[in-house]
Amino acid sequence: MAAVFETEEGPLLRFAHGMIGRREVAEDLVQDAFLKLHKHWEQVENHRAWLFRCVRNLALNHLRDHRREVSQEACRDAVAKTPAPDAAVGRMEAAGTLRLLVAGLPDKDRELVELKYEQDLKYREISERTGLSVGNVGYRLHHVLKGLAEALRRAGVERADA
Repeated sequence: MAAVFETEEGPLLRFAHGMIGRREVAEDLVQDAFLKLHKHWEQVENHRAWLFRCVRNLALNHLRDHRREVSQEACRDAVAKTPAPDAAVGRMEAAGTLRLLVAGLPDKDRELVELKYEQDLKYREISERTGLSVGNVGYRLHHVLKGLAEALRRAGVERADA
């Protein structure tokens, strides 16, 4: 459990913070998710995917339960920045779905996606880290992304900005 906590706490905090917007609340949600995982450790096969799904659900519950706590000023700011509340929720749900799909990828594919999109490495740098040729990095990323796009479509996510 300690190893899972070490590797997943940071990404989960960023994920929760992105959904909630408040660091303290994100920390509480992640802590709650790890406590739930501890209770269900034996039944959970993919700890990473389970944790992301749990944090997503906890964050959505928190947003639903605390929507009235938002000040009038914060509401005006949010309305000014966001064309429609449904679009913002849609983007958050699409991002959460994408994170779950990425978490469920085979380790090698997930590593390529993380190196490219979380660490913002170029194909050459990914090639040096993984031992794959530059062409193979591009080929594999293309097919992984194509598979993720298809999985998102099957999940009902057509466009995150629609």
